[in-house]
Amino acid sequence: MAASTGDVFSFCADPAGRARGAVEIRFISSSKGKGLFATRKIRKGDTIFVERPVVSSQFLWNALYRYKACDHCLRALETAEENAQRLLGNSFQVLPHPEQCSIRKDLHQTCSRCLVAYCTAECRQAAYEQYHQVLCLGPSREDPQHPLEKLQEAWRNIHYPPETSSIMLMARMVATVKQAKDKDWWIKLFSQFCSKTANEEEAIVHKLLGDKFKDQLELLRLLFTEALYEERLSRWFTPEGFRSLFALVGTNGQGIGTSSLSQWVHGCDALELPPAEREELDAFIDQLYKDIEKGRWQGLVGNHSCIPNAETSFPDNNFLLHLTALEDIKPGEEICISYLDCCQRDRSRHSRHKILRENYLFICSCPKCLAQADDLSITSEEEEEGETDDAELEDEMTDV
Repeated sequence: MAASTGDVFSFCADPAGRARGAVEIRFISSSKGKGLFATRKIRKGDTIFVERPVVSSQFLWNALYRYKACDHCLRALETAEENAQRLLGNSFQVLPHPEQCSIRKDLHQTCSRCLVAYCTAECRQAAYEQYHQVLCLGPSREDPQHPLEKLQEAWRNIHYPPETSSIMLMARMVATVKQAKDKDWWIKLFSQFCSKTANEEEAIVHKLLGDKFKDQLELLRLLFTEALYEERLSRWFTPEGFRSLFALVGTNGQGIGTSSLSQWVHGCDALELPPAEREELDAFIDQLYKDIEKGRWQGLVGNHSCIPNAETSFPDNNFLLHLTALEDIKPGEEICISYLDCCQRDRSRHSRHKILRENYLFICSCPKCLAQADDLSITSEEEEEGETDDAELEDEMTDV
């Protein structure tokens, strides 16, 4: 129900252990990289695993507009009522059943130097131990001349909402290596991600890395270097390496959304109420949905299929990713999600391939695409004009 909160760089280092032997990672090919495969039967509705991202960061425009989220795990920090009031622009909005709000303000903490906020002392400590010592601005927070502030301002001026990534996700990757005692371990971990700037077989250039963005990327690279240069990662600071870093995040990162209001709605849905009271509460929630201009987010983990057998979600209202089976999955079957939303998956093969080429550097060869291989390579006028209002509303409602 809230706009996309942040960006996570996710890699399941030990999915088999977390899923009690249900899955394993296998190398597929140089173009596809690694994939996730079932090692036993997984039933529809099963949670395949829960994954903690390597690094995460709030979208910079959301932070600028004061959407309150934990600086580490991205959990919403505002109450459900505050969330509703902000989204509605109505400071007098009152929600019934306030006990269904899960936000614990008494647990909230801040960094004593730069005052960024966390949902718990544990998140504050985890951030400090992994990357925050390098990135803490102290009293220079919001100083426009500080190198990190200049980098963030440049990013906002180049990448307007809706954001699909954040330069600070890359900054936290560098800061993690800078702080690490075992730098080689982290460098090796990051190197396991696909980081091509173009698919070697198809020579498809990521849309953010084309000539149109050459000057902007060079500006970002210079500011990135000024703020964060690390000798052990020197390649990331070269023009070629910086483009590779963009491709790495662009093809492996994912946006997530957290909302205390949606958590409140789920809590209200579970209440056992008399029929009349249930009807009244449902009507109130329905009207609330209609009154709020909702945002959207999409997830990305594992390999893509236009007919996915799994989907990602963030039911814990933080950066923990849950992968859930959409259908029964047989042993040895690859587990795939869709990088496209439900409306995009209904478009023509040509349109789907165009989106995947520009954003994820590959041509899909899932069963649906192979079955449509003889379809005309054209995009209908309706697809060129975009989705209808009804389709957009459907997407937004399913993403809450």
